[in-house]
Amino acid sequence: MNILMLSDVYFPRVNGVSTSIRTFAQSLARMGHNVTLVAPDYGPGSGQELHDSSEFEIVRLDSRVIFFDPEDRLIRAPELRRILPQLTQRHWDVIHIHTPFRAHRLGVRLAEATGRPTVETYHTYFEEYIGHYLPWAPVAVLRWVARRLSRFLCHGVDHLIVPTAQMVEVLNRYGIVTPSTVLPTGIDLDEFAHGDGARFRAEHGIGATQPTLVTVSRLAVEKNIAFLLLVAKRLIADFPDLMFVIAGEGPDAERLKRLSKEHGLERNVRFFGNLDRRTTLLDAYRAGDAFVFASPTETQGLVLIEAMALGVPIVSTAVMGTATVLRDARSAVISEEDVDAFAGHVAGVLRSPQLRAQLSAAGPIDARAWSTQGLMEQVVVLYQRLAQAPPKRAGASQRAPQAAG
Repeated sequence: MNILMLSDVYFPRVNGVSTSIRTFAQSLARMGHNVTLVAPDYGPGSGQELHDSSEFEIVRLDSRVIFFDPEDRLIRAPELRRILPQLTQRHWDVIHIHTPFRAHRLGVRLAEATGRPTVETYHTYFEEYIGHYLPWAPVAVLRWVARRLSRFLCHGVDHLIVPTAQMVEVLNRYGIVTPSTVLPTGIDLDEFAHGDGARFRAEHGIGATQPTLVTVSRLAVEKNIAFLLLVAKRLIADFPDLMFVIAGEGPDAERLKRLSKEHGLERNVRFFGNLDRRTTLLDAYRAGDAFVFASPTETQGLVLIEAMALGVPIVSTAVMGTATVLRDARSAVISEEDVDAFAGHVAGVLRSPQLRAQLSAAGPIDARAWSTQGLMEQVVVLYQRLAQAPPKRAGASQRAPQAAG
């Protein structure tokens, strides 16, 4: 199959969407399909060439910085007009849109020009995110805008891929009637079969027996890392040499570093930024006695699956997508979002080598349910079904049904 993927975000921008797209594209290419990804050009010095894969084609479009979210880029409108005729001349079996901005507009226009089917992955719970990026606007208004925009965008495509059943329930509440399929991204288990925690500890002066927590996350308010800092503060009384390793970058980094100092955690918290996913990130995961996570807005929570695959015991809340990942998982201790309760669960893991060994051994077994191999086969079946449907008349625009409320 010839598959066109469109996104407003991709590496070197590190987040779950970039990871998901790369997993999709690499897996499909290894299955023998032709994949082209259209994504923003992040410019000289961004390091994007390190992420451009030889396994699938990447077309980079000129883009500009977004004033309220400088990590991201907005594809310039003239680029859409330039690239559309080129893409129209090529044959695509399916057009897969991953983000709801300029990439969505390009995908819909291309579908109108070619009559090819469109599928869009609903990666992000925008209703919960948007207030953190536009804090000057009323929250109720932002939520209304997010819901209405979601209805408009979802009704403009032929099919939706939604990572979890919980997110389907959200879209149903929005009044979205576009057909959908629950298909999590999963991970390539072969990429998470390595890592040397002892090496990471030695390289960064962390004692071999020093109690160590790890989290891997974009540093953004909605990821709830400030809560994890409070948990670490609570644990210091019983574990004075506790080390909390935080891997990732993001707009909340400076605030979190300031909070760490205000909590008196300078000796106990280390910020490592973005680590190489093929080497040092795996080492960082394995350095942890426990992987901690408390984000309430995940549509899936891929880092939890990664921690499972690497055999790192997990202590986490279970909300939205993380509830799906952790359902029936034997590698995780689930906690409510309460500092005392969460700290108590972490303390239990740190104090018990037997519990840690039990959770660690269960992790790779739990992770098998999220292997890309079986999940991508389901994606291909969906693509084929859409591609075999009677083609839409080229040039016909899609009309969204009347949105509720």
